[in-house]
Amino acid sequence: QVQLVESGGGFVQAGGSLRLSCAASGRGFSMDAMGWFRQAPGKEREFVAAISNSGRSTVYADSVKGRFTISRDNAKNTVYLQMSRLKPEDAAVYYCAATPRGLSSHPGLYDYWGQGTQVTVSL
Repeated sequence: QVQLVESGGGFVQAGGSLRLSCAASGRGFSMDAMGWFRQAPGKEREFVAAISNSGRSTVYADSVKGRFTISRDNAKNTVYLQMSRLKPEDAAVYYCAATPRGLSSHPGLYDYWGQGTQVTVSL
């Protein structure tokens, strides 16, 4: 089993930056592709970004491409989401997820999920 714990959420003004972290434990971190998803109140969970187990491949939702960067440090068992030029519509609870089946934008393919970290973007 894999346990994921997100951190780094908080309050930021529009145009600002924030870096989220997701610490993994339980088994080999390098085995899994990792993804970030977000969910705003009343909305379904949506894909944000994903990174392959090696870190060599990444995919992004169109809404964040060019503003967000996903990365990982397998030695630290940690995946990051660097968020820049934040917009009010980026406000949500952000979730880290892991899958052994390769990077994907589909939440149903992720086996393990963290509890989420809140990101609030003020105008």
